[in-house]
Amino acid sequence: MKSYMQEKLDTFKQQNENRARLLINCPDQPGIVAAVSKFLYEHEANIIESNQYSVDPEGGEFFIRIEFEAPDLKEKAEKIKQDFQEIARAFSMDWKLTYVDEIKKMAIFVSKEPHCLLELLWEWQSGDLMADISLVISNHETSRDMVERLGIPYYYIPANKDIRAEVEQKQIELLKQYDVDVIVLARYMQILTPHFVDVHKHKIINIHHSFLPAFIGANPYERAYNRGVKLIGATSHYVTDDLDEGPIIEQDISRVDHKDSAEAMKKIGQSVERSVLARAVKWHLEDRIIVHGNKTIVF
Repeated sequence: MKSYMQEKLDTFKQQNENRARLLINCPDQPGIVAAVSKFLYEHEANIIESNQYSVDPEGGEFFIRIEFEAPDLKEKAEKIKQDFQEIARAFSMDWKLTYVDEIKKMAIFVSKEPHCLLELLWEWQSGDLMADISLVISNHETSRDMVERLGIPYYYIPANKDIRAEVEQKQIELLKQYDVDVIVLARYMQILTPHFVDVHKHKIINIHHSFLPAFIGANPYERAYNRGVKLIGATSHYVTDDLDEGPIIEQDISRVDHKDSAEAMKKIGQSVERSVLARAVKWHLEDRIIVHGNKTIVF
């Protein structure tokens, strides 16, 4: 018998088997939208959603995300890709074509605090986070029961800075085994090596418990309390070699005042962390993000 979530995923696939997303960035110039629209029309595609942005119409960079539907899409997919190469060359495009029914496989990394993990699991169970949560990896046993109850494999791999290379090799092997597309650091309190980050470039989403660039690094709530701030926040970003300085996907804030202790700020902040991370992950799964230098364009 299929699980409740497997039935949801199967239904989603059936409903979207002829739908795809096209993400493009290229130097801005006249005719881009016309050329792409004409191309899709000639391949019997109906545009469902289209969003575009230009850094500067005069010599800037142009970005567009188009979601479209075409009959018998998978049968003509290779021809669409081959034919689009001509347009891509003409406009010097970086582009990516994804299929909506190819649900991304996700790994979640977590340490002791489970609030962000729980939010992702809740969104997944409710059908609002359309992903295959393939596994959870943790350097603590804290979250095992809540994960395994949902039929998701849970791997406990103790980690610290002295055995980091060995730990990451085990993690990389697991990620390959499950053919993972995206890694979510749901308050995973370990620094990743440059090698690990490079292997998964722009595929690792982190949540930082601060409104970056304020309070980069450890203990941001204590530092915010000592500084006497009136706003605290959270930031979700792609991971790079520079700690907490990768391209920002989403941020939010909540108001605090002099009556709030560091512990109270932490509780308020955890609520912000949960929602910020969930939104960032959804946008990644829906192919709504284009990375441009150290920034993101989010459609």
